[in-house]
Amino acid sequence: MNDEAIIAATRQWIEKAVIGLNLCPFAKAIYVKDQVRFVVSHARHLDGLLEDLDRELELIGSTDQDAIETTLLIHPELLPDFLDFNDFVQLAESAVGEHDLDGVIQIASFHPRFQFEGTEPDDISNFSNRAPFPTLHLLREESIDRAVEAFPDAESVYERNIETLGALGHEGWRALWREP
Repeated sequence: MNDEAIIAATRQWIEKAVIGLNLCPFAKAIYVKDQVRFVVSHARHLDGLLEDLDRELELIGSTDQDAIETTLLIHPELLPDFLDFNDFVQLAESAVGEHDLDGVIQIASFHPRFQFEGTEPDDISNFSNRAPFPTLHLLREESIDRAVEAFPDAESVYERNIETLGALGHEGWRALWREP
């Protein structure tokens, strides 16, 4: 797939699932303002992906948030195994500290086979974090704080997502992706 197709698939996921199902009540505002940066990594090895992450951390750390509120670093080829990806996320979080961005940038992770601890692979709750490709989401902690202030019941988002996805079910999830 080319970068445009990868980004289009990721945008479709954001529009239909993240925003469409309101899995993240904070996403729509920055998405419609075009403050989400989409970056496709073509690294052939983990060191290359870490280098791409380093560049994005430098960029988001030095760019005004009105221009880039958040970044999605997408890798369509590396880390197809969720457990390997999950291990890599720990390295990515260490990179945040190496850039002196602890307390400034936070990483959220999404993967086509995402699985919360203690769940079965096909548990519908896992789909809240299932993106078309392995993706690192670089979030500004200041933005998270503002969002939590505006949405005081932020802790309930996870439970609400489980309810939403449970009501939707696997067939409803598959229906989201069918062409009309």
